[in-house]
Amino acid sequence: MIAEGLIALVGAGVLLAVAIAVPWLKFVLTIALAKGIAVLGILLLLRAGQVSFGHAMFLATGAYTVAFLAPAMPEALLLIPLGGLFAGLLGLLVGLFVVRYRDIFFGMLNLAISMVLYSLLEKLYHLTKGTDGIRVARATYAGFDLPRETQEWLMFAIALGLAALFGTLVAAYLRSPMGRALAGIKTRETRLEFLGVSARRVLLFAYVASAVMGGIAGTLVALTTRHVTPLLGYWTSSGELVFIAILGGAGSAVGAFLGAVAFELVRVYAAASVADAWQMILGGVLLLVILFAPGGLWGILAGRLKVRA
Repeated sequence: MIAEGLIALVGAGVLLAVAIAVPWLKFVLTIALAKGIAVLGILLLLRAGQVSFGHAMFLATGAYTVAFLAPAMPEALLLIPLGGLFAGLLGLLVGLFVVRYRDIFFGMLNLAISMVLYSLLEKLYHLTKGTDGIRVARATYAGFDLPRETQEWLMFAIALGLAALFGTLVAAYLRSPMGRALAGIKTRETRLEFLGVSARRVLLFAYVASAVMGGIAGTLVALTTRHVTPLLGYWTSSGELVFIAILGGAGSAVGAFLGAVAFELVRVYAAASVADAWQMILGGVLLLVILFAPGGLWGILAGRLKVRA
């Protein structure tokens, strides 16, 4: 765990150095860190052997919380936790239903519910402006209306700080008895029940925690891009999160951020170089990872540094 922490610390330093050296990448790296936080939630579910194909609904919940509340309450330091709170409440409602199921049924039920939310966001034009989306009002930070450049740096710092916080919490959780019980759902759920541990409660806790992280990620995306559309909750957005989880590797919380940064950088540079084929390049990268590095980028890094993956 100490080695993993040192790697994370070095990675944070590298991201800061890149943002300073190439200022326009601040935006890309902030989005990557936000998605990494959402992917941490996917990793919790993967530890239980479950895959959510609709997890972007929580990201959209956090983003629309900012879009709806920012005109009346523009304080970013309040909007961020509120986005996580509302996403967590939605996660609790959905989780009470979906944790009864496993494997493909779990994944497809999440997908179906997320598409219901997407349809509502698209059809309720008088509230959401439909596919045109909502322009997010300018936020304040601790009551100060800061210049644009300062806001960009502050959002990057907030995203980096939250990534460190949630990464540490998830790493500690996975090593705790609750985290081990979560892993038990994948391999020996019946034995857990015999020991008096409710698999549904264990999975529900992880599901709600993953929803909160998804909501926090959505608030960061909304405050960074300042534009929210229903596409944030579409199934392709959920697919991106699963893609990043596989790319980064499910063996460590660090993998979520490795995958997210790699995904966003490949997408930006591939789209700039070959605008009509960037999806094919991303698909090729994922195929290579699955074939030659099933442990993801974290597995490769851990192997090189002889860290236990």
